[in-house]
Amino acid sequence: MTHPAAPEPLRLDTVDDYRALAEAMLPDAVRDFVAGGSESETTLAANRQALDRVTVLPRVLRGAQRADPSTTLAGTPATVPLAVAPMAYQQLYHPDGEVATARAAASAGVPFISSTLSSVSVEEVAGAGGEHWFQLYWLKDDRETFGLVERAEAAGCRVLVVTVDVPIMGRRLRDVRNLFTLPAGVRSANVRSGAQSVAHRGNGAGSALATHTAAEFHPGLGWEHLDLLRSRTSLPIVVKGILDPDDARRAAEAGATGVVISNHGGRQLDGAPASVTMLPAAVEAVPAGCQVYLDSGIRGGTDILRALALGADGVLIGRPVIWALAAGGQAGVTGLLGLLAAELHAAMRLAGCADVAAVRELSAALR
Repeated sequence: MTHPAAPEPLRLDTVDDYRALAEAMLPDAVRDFVAGGSESETTLAANRQALDRVTVLPRVLRGAQRADPSTTLAGTPATVPLAVAPMAYQQLYHPDGEVATARAAASAGVPFISSTLSSVSVEEVAGAGGEHWFQLYWLKDDRETFGLVERAEAAGCRVLVVTVDVPIMGRRLRDVRNLFTLPAGVRSANVRSGAQSVAHRGNGAGSALATHTAAEFHPGLGWEHLDLLRSRTSLPIVVKGILDPDDARRAAEAGATGVVISNHGGRQLDGAPASVTMLPAAVEAVPAGCQVYLDSGIRGGTDILRALALGADGVLIGRPVIWALAAGGQAGVTGLLGLLAAELHAAMRLAGCADVAAVRELSAALR
């Protein structure tokens, strides 16, 4: 498939620059939907505070004249140890939505994770090229759930990312107060009810998206569902939404290729620990061969270095990608991913690390 020439990257100096530009452009309710967490947003704030408390001890006189941040995530190559996190309804932020984000990820050489609640179908997103993973929400209808798995396989997705921390949507007060609904032109392209669902109509009492997910998502997932999925696909499975190290261990024992240590960006249980605080114990809990990724709060290349030094194999990047998409479409996401790569490269050089393996050997601590 021939794609149009990529636009020139939008080059800003920091992730916060992309955030500020995006927030100036987005409607208030959409800006709140991106930025908000659940309840009092304690966990949302804790993610950033905890990452800022991570110290990394640099090494000197290592003789490294360059730094190579490339790695392999769940068996797929990545120029930088990051994947673009699954995020719903990206046409809320730019008309090209997930296609623009996927093309930018392909150009940057990092995996793009397409959401079950994508505003563009998994088949169309896969047409953007690059390393494409699919994030699965388990729906109430098992036939529709396994239909999504089959579609992802047929579209060439390399990995299934199963999100397990949404039995119900957290009470996100910004969306409740805004009576947030999807505009008519944005839909859940992969879900049978997505074209005109309660997510568009609302009920006049809170977030229409919470009502929609309550109607569609399975409310009682158990380990047997993971076993069933393992029996139905040969794709690597990554389990996202784990905080307890025992859950990380059990997921690995159930055949997971990787686990994502995540509190859903502070959008589910308010009062849950910051994701990074649970990372070292999770790394210790899983056996060799099961990768561990950090999600929630990553805002720059130094944060990626921190995560790797604490034992992570890679990170998932969420809100910054949305800010970049809103700020400049494909060019915005391309610029953001280039910025993160440059920041990580500089951090690795300053820490005396020639490659990702050397970063994971650094001493790091939460203080």
